[in-house]
Amino acid sequence: MSNDIKNEEYNPDIITLSDDSGTEYTFEVLDAIETDTDRYLALLPIYDDPQKMLDDSGELVIVKVAEEDGEEFFAEIEDDDEYDTIADAFVDRLENFFEIDNQ
Repeated sequence: MSNDIKNEEYNPDIITLSDDSGTEYTFEVLDAIETDTDRYLALLPIYDDPQKMLDDSGELVIVKVAEEDGEEFFAEIEDDDEYDTIADAFVDRLENFFEIDNQ
């Protein structure tokens, strides 16, 4: 193993989001996609309890980055076609990155 690989540290991009009731959730940002008009993030939940991690469905959480009054925030994608298009793009990219074979 080369020294370059051994010396590389994994530094995930971690964000915390709150729902309407103030409950906080922590996610790792796995990927980002930018289109001509929008930016999207693929998030993976992070749990303090290992059992919760095992019980998780493993599905990505996909959000749209929006802006209001110069402030960025993360919004739910409400249009089903938009969501399906972006979700498929993330799945393709992540399958290629992690060399996942769906046979």
